[in-house]
Amino acid sequence: MLETAKQPKWIAMLGLALLLATFFVVLSAWQFGQSRSEGNPVQEITEEPVELTDIFEPRRGITIYEADRIVNLSGEFVEDAQVMINDRLRDGEHGFWAVAAFRVNGAPDDEVIPVVRGWVPEGEEGSAPDVGEPPAGELQLQGRLLPTEAPGGGPRDLPMGVLPTLSVAELINIWGEDSYSGYVVDFSGEAAGASSSLEPVWVGPQPEGSDINWLNLFYAVEWVVFAGFAFYLWWRMVKDAHQKRLEDERLDREWEAHWKRAYLEANEAGHSPEEAEKIANHEAARALEQKETSSAGEPRV
Repeated sequence: MLETAKQPKWIAMLGLALLLATFFVVLSAWQFGQSRSEGNPVQEITEEPVELTDIFEPRRGITIYEADRIVNLSGEFVEDAQVMINDRLRDGEHGFWAVAAFRVNGAPDDEVIPVVRGWVPEGEEGSAPDVGEPPAGELQLQGRLLPTEAPGGGPRDLPMGVLPTLSVAELINIWGEDSYSGYVVDFSGEAAGASSSLEPVWVGPQPEGSDINWLNLFYAVEWVVFAGFAFYLWWRMVKDAHQKRLEDERLDREWEAHWKRAYLEANEAGHSPEEAEKIANHEAARALEQKETSSAGEPRV
C-alpha cells in the first residue's frame, strides 16, 4: 500500500487533504472562540467611583457598561416614597431592604432613582419593622448601580408597603415618579440616617465569567471531524486503488497461467502457432469468466 501512496497522484491528493484539514481546523478555532463570550468588559473599572449622571441616563435600559459601577450622586429623598423589599439575606439571616426614592441632582427632568438605604431583620412573625423615614435635606451618596429586578417572583399576600422584588416598573406606579431603570445600593451610610436601625448592605460586583454558546461549540467539534474525514477519505481512496492494483495483478497472473497451458495443449495437438495463440486466448478468457461467475455465486460470509 505504501508503494501506491507514493505515486504522484496520491501525493497530490494528500496535499489537497492537508489544505482542506487546515482550513477546517481554522474554522474550528474560530467557532471555538465564538462559543465563549466574556463577562463584563469593564469589570476592572467597576470599583472606580464615577458620577451617576455622567454614565447613565433615565428612560433607557442599563447595560454592562453601567451595571456594577460604583457611582456618586447627590440630591434628596422624596417624602412618603419608601418601600420594604421582602426576603433579603444578610449573613444567612432573612430580612428586608429599605428602599426609598432619591431625587438626583442633574437628572434631566428631576427623575428619581431607588436607593437601598440598608437592611433590617424580620420582626415578629416575619413582619417588616419600622425603620423610620429617610434623612431629610441634601445628601451626598455613594453606592453600586445595579439593574432593576423583574416584577413579582414572590408571595403576593405581603403587607402594604412590602414588595417581593425591587422592580423599578412597580415603584414608578407606586411612587408616581419618573425613574432611572436601575437602583443604587448605598455604601456611604448617609442614606440610612444617624438614628436608624438599618444595617449596611454590601453588594459586590457580579463575578466575571464566560457564557458558552453550545451551538458554536458544536460547530467547532464538527469542523474537527471534517478535518479528520479529509484524511480518512484520502486513505480510503489509496486503499481502494491498492486493492484494485493487487486484483489486476492477480488476474494477469491467472490469465498468463491459463494462456500458457492452453497454448501448449493446442501446440501438442498439431495446431499452427497462430491457431494455438487464438485457442489459448479463447480458453484463458473462458476460464477466467467461469471463475468469476463461480465466485459471484458463492455466498458471502
